[in-house]
This record gives sequence, structure tokens and C-alpha cells, in this order.
Amino acid sequence: MARSFKEIKKHYNFTVEDERRLLSLKTLMEENASRAMDALHTWMLQTKEISEFFEDEERKKHIFTVQRNWFLDLFRGKYDNLYYEELIKIGRIHVRDRVDAHYMNRSINIIRNFCINLLDSKIEDSEERIRILISIEKILDINLDIITCSYIEEGFKKHSPQYKVSSFLIEFTENFSKTLNFILIVALVGLSFSVIISFWGDVKMIVKGDLQEGIISALGSILFLWVILELINTEIVHLKGGKFYISIFIGVALVAIIRETLIATLKH
Repeated sequence: MARSFKEIKKHYNFTVEDERRLLSLKTLMEENASRAMDALHTWMLQTKEISEFFEDEERKKHIFTVQRNWFLDLFRGKYDNLYYEELIKIGRIHVRDRVDAHYMNRSINIIRNFCINLLDSKIEDSEERIRILISIEKILDINLDIITCSYIEEGFKKHSPQYKVSSFLIEFTENFSKTLNFILIVALVGLSFSVIISFWGDVKMIVKGDLQEGIISALGSILFLWVILELINTEIVHLKGGKFYISIFIGVALVAIIRETLIATLKH
């Protein structure tokens, strides 16, 4: 898709406060999830075009479970790239199974109405209720936006050979990038263990009485361990859709220079 999840959230002004409000509803929504699903499934089974899709009992059970999980995910307070990819997946599955986008819009509308009615009966403070409802509106609109865009994208794929090629290349590159990021994190974790072992050797050196060299070497190991930790944290933030800060690599270079300076001073 053309837009990143971070950009979409920014356009909807979906803030940390919205995440906090939605998370505060987690228990309430878990307690009332069955009621929400009853409202949704009653409409689905009463609509002829949809009810025919659920003649297979196994398929019906699977879809109802997925819909319940989707509803609960709205209030789990975790809206990262994995959440984004799941919404894209929902759109693609709907296109594959030839589910009209109209039914998705209507389903969101039913959930929206249910949430409004539930909060009207559970939250007395009108100002707080309005703030929470606005947060619910935002996350539902974001869901509808991403899923609808996924519908459109899949339509382009079916009818445009050029789009198929470019989409394949983008998807391949993204998957390749994710694989490299995974390898990088594993390598950094392995490197951190190596530094810890090196630090342990430095401690032994200090215990044996070689204070100057042991302290300087231990300090260098600690500096490198700190840098590795920062690199791992930066990579995790990047995988979640955050910015990639080049400043951390400047920090690596500075630590290397400081360590070499300390060792050179000790040798002198």
C-alpha cells in the first residue's frame, strides 16, 4: 500500500491518548464481546447473500472466531505494523472470497452502533464518553480505510499486469528487508553475548591485580555493550514503523575512538 501505518495514524490524528482510552475499554469489551458478535452475526445470517456463504459449518465457525478476535484487537492497545498487516490481510481475503465491500462497511457500522449504545449505558461522564467515542471512531475509520484500500489494491492487481510486477517487486523487497533485519537482530544479540564474555575476562584481569589494563578494557567492553543495546533498540523501533536514527552509528564510531584512545593511553 502507498501509505505507511504511521502516516495513516497521523492523518487521523490517532494519538497515544487514543491508544490509552481504547486500552481502558479492554475489560468492558471482553465482557460484552458476545453481545457485539450476536448483533453482527444476526444481521449476517438474516442477509440472504451473506447467509449462503455460511452453509459450511466449519467455515462459519472459523469466520465468527476471526471476527471476534478482530473486535477484541480494537481494544488491546497495540497498533503496530503487525496490526496493520493483519488489516491488509483481511481485505485481501475478502477480495479472494469475493465479499462485496458494502458488507464490510455495514459490519463496521453495526460494531460502531453497538459501541455507542454500550458506552451510553456504562459511562456516566458525558465529556469522557465523548472522548472515548471519538477514539473508537478513529480506530474503526482507520480499519475501514486500510481494508478498503486493500480491496482497491487487489483489484488493480487483477486487472493491471504492470501493477502485478511492481507489486511483486515491492513485496519481495519488503520481505527481503524483513529477513535482513531479523538476521541483524540475531547477529547483534550474539555479539552482545561475546561482549559479555569479554567483560567477564576483564573482571578476571582486575581480580588478578592488573588494575589499569583491566579497568580500561572493562570500560571499553561496557561502552560496546551499551552501543549494541542501542542498536538493538533502534532496530526494534524501526521494525515497528519508527524512524531510523543515523545518530546511533555516529555513537558507535565515537565509542570505538574512545576505546582505542583509552587503550593507546594505557600502553603509553
